[in-house]
Amino acid sequence: MRPGVRLALAVILVLVLGGLAYGGYLLVRPPVSTVGHVRFDRPLRIPPLAPSTVDPKGVRTFTLEAGAGVSDFGRGRTPTWGYNGAYLGPTLRVRQGEPVQVDIHNGLKEQTTVHWHGMHLPAKADGGPFAAIRPGGTATAAWTVNQPAATLWYHPHPDGRTEEQVYRGLAGMVIVDGPGSGPDPALPSGYGVDDVPVIVQDKGFTDGGEFTIPNQLGGTLGILGDTLLVNGTIGPYHDVTTQLVRLRLLNASTARSYSFGFSDGRAFDLVGTDGGLLSAPYRTDRVAVSVGERAEIVVAMRPGERVVLRSYPPNPDSGTVVRQFQGGADAFDVLQLRAAATLKPSPPVPAKLTDVPRLDPAGAVPRTFELGGRAINGQKMAMNRVDVVAVKDVTERWTVRNTDFMQHNFHVHGTRFQIASKNGRPPPPPLSGWKDTINLQPGEEMDLLVRFVDYADPTTPYMYHCHLLKHEDSGMMGQVVVVEPGQQAQLAHHHPH
Repeated sequence: MRPGVRLALAVILVLVLGGLAYGGYLLVRPPVSTVGHVRFDRPLRIPPLAPSTVDPKGVRTFTLEAGAGVSDFGRGRTPTWGYNGAYLGPTLRVRQGEPVQVDIHNGLKEQTTVHWHGMHLPAKADGGPFAAIRPGGTATAAWTVNQPAATLWYHPHPDGRTEEQVYRGLAGMVIVDGPGSGPDPALPSGYGVDDVPVIVQDKGFTDGGEFTIPNQLGGTLGILGDTLLVNGTIGPYHDVTTQLVRLRLLNASTARSYSFGFSDGRAFDLVGTDGGLLSAPYRTDRVAVSVGERAEIVVAMRPGERVVLRSYPPNPDSGTVVRQFQGGADAFDVLQLRAAATLKPSPPVPAKLTDVPRLDPAGAVPRTFELGGRAINGQKMAMNRVDVVAVKDVTERWTVRNTDFMQHNFHVHGTRFQIASKNGRPPPPPLSGWKDTINLQPGEEMDLLVRFVDYADPTTPYMYHCHLLKHEDSGMMGQVVVVEPGQQAQLAHHHPH
């Protein structure tokens, strides 16, 4: 055998054996766990409330600028992106019934958008991938807030670049208050005191303190980091001064799911999910929150105690792929709550929170969405293709099925929906309210009652997609155009391809 052939065969053998060894290591490596290893030595950063102005017509106007900066997470100087600052963005607080305008400037060196995740608004204001803002450019989103009190968020949604832009830090919370002159007094509502935003993200860091970027870390699911940031804080604690604390949990990671509970197993009240308050509090000791989902919980504290908000393994009984490669067995200590020696009394959580009128499934238009690979119903996203034409104010029944070996989740823009069934059974209480994002494990299926109301635009689509952002960027997304009865969809020619 010639020396060159022997060398080539040797190289191939080394690569094969190395690959097998690495694959074997991945199968037996222990799960990621920070439980008991977090020092909790930094106060939780509370994102500032975004300043706004109100003109004589009552329009509340905010200004956001996306830009690059440098942040100190205790790992050195970390290059980051943020809105109106180096990392993340301010919390926008708006009220049901008021007109809102957001002026957006792109200070980045690449295109971006701002999508209002969970907001009910016209398609032209939604900030999907067709609404790209060029570097140095500006855009305006305007709408009237027409939905109940809820915890929402905003983040970029550019074509093919969403994962990295969110990972670098572009995200922020939106709080919708109910009608009236102040926050709802029935639940804890002192922003940053007993009503606390908790934006959870996982990151990887290089030895030099930089984020490990997606093409270095991303696997089949996307980026799975080994360090948690909460509102941009590593190892955070929050000083509690009241008997009850409301935590607005937002999963702003790009791929990781969480199962939140407390280190001592105490129960708490789940009072709200994506689309707003539940009809009644649900007493539990765990709440699952996948990428893009939100959950509002109220926890009771005793004077002088400390307790840790923890993410328990989200899928400990799942198959090897989900446990070993998709974070199903990973666990994290998230946030320490430190109660003062004396706590201010809090009103009890009401037995009834709100009315949740149920959508009528009779006569609903049926549709099926199968999630597999990087496609929905076997098709990848095409900006010039309309996948669904929905008639305004008509209820539809969307059967969403995960046919894949990995988990997916499913987010719909421009509307809220209700879950009619999960795997053929009535949904559990945490899924009984209004939702805009759901998580589906391999083989799972949910029936959603979807109704697009108020806005019709035959030229501009809303998106539906897997909110695992690597999957979204890879084409696991479709377009729904909402029309008036008798209208035809006709996409505007300016949509990029």
